[in-house]
Amino acid sequence: MPSPWSRPSISPENSGLMIARAHDELLAGNDDRRLADVRPLVRESWRRSLASLVGPEGLPTLDFSREELDEYRRQHPLAGVMDMVRALLLPGTAEESGVVVAVGDAAGRLLWVEGDRHVRTLTGGMGFVAGANWAEEVVGTSAPGTALTLGRSVQIRGAEHFNRLVQPWSCTAAPVHDPETRRLLGMIDVTGGPEAVTPQAQLLVDATARAIENEVLVARLRAQSTPPPRRASPSRMVLHTLGRDRALLEVGGSGLELSARHAEILTLLAVHREGMSAEALSEAVYGHSAVETLRPEMVRLRRALVPFAPSLVPASRPYRLPDVIETDAQHVLSLLDRGAHRVALAACAGPVLPQSDAPGIVELRESVRAALRETLMAEAGVDVLLAFADTADGHDDEEVLRLCLSMLPARSPKRAGLVARIERLERE
Repeated sequence: MPSPWSRPSISPENSGLMIARAHDELLAGNDDRRLADVRPLVRESWRRSLASLVGPEGLPTLDFSREELDEYRRQHPLAGVMDMVRALLLPGTAEESGVVVAVGDAAGRLLWVEGDRHVRTLTGGMGFVAGANWAEEVVGTSAPGTALTLGRSVQIRGAEHFNRLVQPWSCTAAPVHDPETRRLLGMIDVTGGPEAVTPQAQLLVDATARAIENEVLVARLRAQSTPPPRRASPSRMVLHTLGRDRALLEVGGSGLELSARHAEILTLLAVHREGMSAEALSEAVYGHSAVETLRPEMVRLRRALVPFAPSLVPASRPYRLPDVIETDAQHVLSLLDRGAHRVALAACAGPVLPQSDAPGIVELRESVRAALRETLMAEAGVDVLLAFADTADGHDDEEVLRLCLSMLPARSPKRAGLVARIERLERE
């Protein structure tokens, strides 16, 4: 694969000489009109660097020994995405790419630095090595540290760096967030010559950051669906209801299959975390007020839970679960809310307790189905929508099929199959 790092066809938007003069004036304490030649993003970063007492020719601190770095990297959530980073940012012969790619943590410490061997040798001289701290308050204006400070991707060209030792280089960096909590996990950076700060470079780095976040989420889902028993947390509880008539309660690495009625009750209590009165719960389960029927069922459910998950034994008045339990149905809705459409579709293994006719379960089942369908139709790309059209819910949905048809290119080979399915539905 050819390298994506090609030199720009146009010169930088600001003269490096003018920026360097403005930098000198700032360090001399002359906050004069020359700063107008500097981009606001850079100008404000320079001022933060001064406020942090960053030296204009200092080296970053090395925050890890080799042993500490190895151990920290093994445990870091970005450790599992390094192959993806290499594939996206260092295709072909990485050691001749002309750039180095760094992945760091949320504190600005570089954990991996890979890429062109010659460039790595040169940038290593200014401390751009694994274990070094490149936070803005340590080394001043640079793409890795400034991206973390601002929470978005940035490009820093040559003389825009606060540290003079870094000014021969240019860089593009983007923060990486936890896909569920949006907490900062770290950042990715590309450093090199002018080729590292083209518009295409920023698009590629941004896209890589989003791909990393998706990969972190997918890896987390895989771990949740098949947790290693010896490493599973005993406190984590999941109720699997999608595509199952007898729900599976998972606690740590162990599972308990519930009866159909107990599955309905536990699912409703998991969804209604604030609790349900005996009347409301009986109506949601039986379709009418049947408190006297519900009470002995609750006794049997408690007996089943005591040896397996005592923290889930429901309290009374109202009926409520003392501990939080996650349902796979709610997880799908959460993924949709975050825009993880492809992951949500993959996680939706079927309807909620498909054979249940309990009114509360029917309502939950329909709300999940409708949310998935409506969100995908409104926001998802054609590939995800086509995948939905191959599910049981989407297969005979003429509106979904027509939307897919409208989104496909005119010469797509997939159009013929869609047209045939739509014509069949019209005949029927």
